[in-house]
Amino acid sequence: MKKSLGAKTLAQPTPVWVIGSYDAHGKPNIMTIAWGGICCSQPPCVTISLRKATYTYECIKEHKAYTVNIPSAAMAKEADYVGTISGRNVDKFSMTKLTPIRSEMVDAPYIQEFPVVIECRVLHTFEIGLHTQFIGEIMDVKAEESVLGEQGVPDMLKVKPFVFDTGQSAYYEIGQRIGKAFSIGKKA
Repeated sequence: MKKSLGAKTLAQPTPVWVIGSYDAHGKPNIMTIAWGGICCSQPPCVTISLRKATYTYECIKEHKAYTVNIPSAAMAKEADYVGTISGRNVDKFSMTKLTPIRSEMVDAPYIQEFPVVIECRVLHTFEIGLHTQFIGEIMDVKAEESVLGEQGVPDMLKVKPFVFDTGQSAYYEIGQRIGKAFSIGKKA
């Protein structure tokens, strides 16, 4: 029997993404989010949701662009840190020793040390409530060659991303492959 838990943000898992943006003075900024995901196939888009109080919100509104930087589990400490302090007060790149790289596709920086980056230009902005949703059209995806699989796209087992459990406020590594999508269900 299922127990009602009420209306809560208990979707599992959520991504651990680090969003890159520039402030009004061109200073690179990063912030960790968990409210995000793919939202459209054509044009290819991702969505992120931020509170208006965040520095990153201001930066994205100013430049109409952001990057989604996907950290490997080995970078969990850095990813967690940049989600706990505001870029208004601290240069997060200096503090973490991460390297900002200027995107050639959008007006936002990405993180050199993270294996996968998605460069986005803001296509739509929706005020939802406490959060604002930014729909970003994917202008390019960049990945380290070392994490590419046989099809030439990032292989999750090589990227080694990690996820956030909203209910436990904990990070988890991605486990083993259990089957091919759109295929294992055909054997039912």
